[in-house]
Amino acid sequence: MRIAIVAESFLPLMNGVTHSILRVLEHLQERGDEVMVIAPSTSDTDVSSVEKGAYVHRLPSVPLAGYTNVRVALGGVNRVKRILADFAPDVVHLASPFVLGWRAVQAAHQLGIPTVAIYQTEVPSYAGRYGVPFLENWAWNRVDNIHLLATRTLVPSTFALNQLRGRGILRVDMWRRGVDTARFNPAKRSTAWRSKVAPDGQRIIGYVGRLAVEKQVEDLAVLADVPNTKLVVVGDGPQREALQAALPNAHFAGFLAGEALAEAVAGFDLFVHPGEFETFCQTIQEAMASGVPVVATGRGGPLDLVENSRTGWLYEPGNLTQLRAYVQDLMGDDAKRRAFATAAAASVQGRTWPVLSAELVRHYNEVISGVPSETTGPSELTSSKGPSS
Repeated sequence: MRIAIVAESFLPLMNGVTHSILRVLEHLQERGDEVMVIAPSTSDTDVSSVEKGAYVHRLPSVPLAGYTNVRVALGGVNRVKRILADFAPDVVHLASPFVLGWRAVQAAHQLGIPTVAIYQTEVPSYAGRYGVPFLENWAWNRVDNIHLLATRTLVPSTFALNQLRGRGILRVDMWRRGVDTARFNPAKRSTAWRSKVAPDGQRIIGYVGRLAVEKQVEDLAVLADVPNTKLVVVGDGPQREALQAALPNAHFAGFLAGEALAEAVAGFDLFVHPGEFETFCQTIQEAMASGVPVVATGRGGPLDLVENSRTGWLYEPGNLTQLRAYVQDLMGDDAKRRAFATAAAASVQGRTWPVLSAELVRHYNEVISGVPSETTGPSELTSSKGPSS
């Protein structure tokens, strides 16, 4: 089939959206599909116009204020409409649509092309974290309009499914994320790497992700004096300098990818993610595949990924005393931590990208054929309780 992927962000910026697109492109290339990616332009002159067999059409863009490596595409609906009309795709894939995706869903609708919108980023909730809470309602209206117009919306978690259906968006189905269990594997654990980042033999508490306001990495300061531990932060972003000041004893490894990232994650004794606005949280899944138990906030995607008292702990959002208690619970009990690690690795087996990408192609075929998505009502979320703090 012919597929147009409209990417709110893309290479050279690496984030959860870009990572997912790249894995999907690999699958579509193997199938022999014709794919075009529409994405914001970049100032990097080394970026190729072809990525994994797909032509990348770059639209003029400007850097986002305060986060200059994120770029916002310029131009109106008609420009996107002309690009889509020339390519004549069978389906348009909207990757985490918000600005460019809003234009694309309107253009595709006007051309009568079915759309699959991937709800991947809880953009409206970022408003308060960035000091502009008055924009939250406007941003939710934008999200609603995009997904009400899309032929089908795919969400990565039960929380996101309930969230959108609760807002009256009913053409919603679940599409989780794959994980490379060959790359992220307990066998990648390296004594040499551990000795480099924790030379005194401490147990390692790790975080992987963007160093941005919405990730709430500063909350990890509550773990600074947990006995015999070393905090390791993997990632980069606009908050790095501020976080280095707030976490002076942590090891900042910078941005890692490929085997270097796999080695780092497998080298953790515990993975902690404090962000409250994760629709899925791929780094949690990668940590679990690496045989690392997880402590994360009990909101959003982690609710589906972490099973309390088996693969990790979920703490109440904002309850940093509970976060610290859960970390101490696992860091102070080697046998429990190893049992959680084994269960974590087992829980993600079978969630490979080829399996998940084939499922995505099924959704493409269904919207092309006019098969309706499920419209059952929201289900109630339940979570088990962890140890008292």
